[in-house]
Amino acid sequence: MVVGAGVRRQQAAQTEAELKAAAVRVFARLGYLNTKITDITAEAGRAAGSFYTHFANKEALLEALLTDLLARGDVSAVDEQHDDDFSRRDAVRYHVALYWTFSRENRTLLSALQQAATVDAGFAERSRALVEPDIHHIADHLTRAAEAGFRLPGDPLVVATIFTTLVPAFSAMWQSGEGPALGRELSDDEAIETLTSFIYSGLGG
Repeated sequence: MVVGAGVRRQQAAQTEAELKAAAVRVFARLGYLNTKITDITAEAGRAAGSFYTHFANKEALLEALLTDLLARGDVSAVDEQHDDDFSRRDAVRYHVALYWTFSRENRTLLSALQQAATVDAGFAERSRALVEPDIHHIADHLTRAAEAGFRLPGDPLVVATIFTTLVPAFSAMWQSGEGPALGRELSDDEAIETLTSFIYSGLGG
């Protein structure tokens, strides 16, 4: 029986999706740098050679996963009606919570990108490009707060880099289990509230 072109495309798309899903599971278990292509194909239950039908190498697979991530919407894709007045604590909390949730939902990929960036200049640039829109998004909010009379500790763009550096680093530490032993679990709400209070106090002096 001859398999139609449409069926072949569907089968190819399914295989690609299975390889991507398998890669995320293996990255979570072994780390991006320690993962071999054969680990991914074994996880997906596919022949090792099938990988190269869809991806040139492991780096191309990670790039495809990041493209999918951006297509689903990044941290800047916020509710258009959200409060953007950073002179109000609720507006700061909204953005902290957005980052925290984004980080938790995409921890494996963000960690893989960070690992890849340590050995590949292209991924280091990709990492910077991923963060750039968010820096300007936060800077815009800070600029409006300053124009409304809120006294910032520095230039809005500089302060925005503090926000977009601190929040991901804090999130990565606690969500990866690398935070100091508390003797209890740090809940999402406590993490968001603590970080919000710290940032809001810093913004308002």
